[in-house]
Amino acid sequence: QVQLVESGGGLVQPGGSLRLSCAASGSIVSIGTMAWYRHPPGKERELVAAITGGGTTNYADSVKGRFTISRDNAKNTVYLQMNSLKPEDTAVYYCNADVRRSWFDTTHTYWGQGTQVTVSS
Repeated sequence: QVQLVESGGGLVQPGGSLRLSCAASGSIVSIGTMAWYRHPPGKERELVAAITGGGTTNYADSVKGRFTISRDNAKNTVYLQMNSLKPEDTAVYYCNADVRRSWFDTTHTYWGQGTQVTVSS
């Protein structure tokens, strides 16, 4: 089985920063794209940022220039550095990853349990 565990959420004032981490563990041969999503209260879940296995990134327009996604392939971990946080960034943040568990299998998408980020004064 594969598990994704997020950490780093919390309460921060507007203009502040947080760094989220998501570590994948279990039976893993390779990991393709890793991504962060968020689910704001009363809204639909949305893609925040994604990074391919080769390091290509893409971001939602609302976070460009403020958030940075990165990954450490040796640790099977993806990060989200969030700067200049705004109240509208308040949400539960989820990571996901496209994981190959064996060379004879296709990739499957796994999700973390979510971590709360609250931006408020």
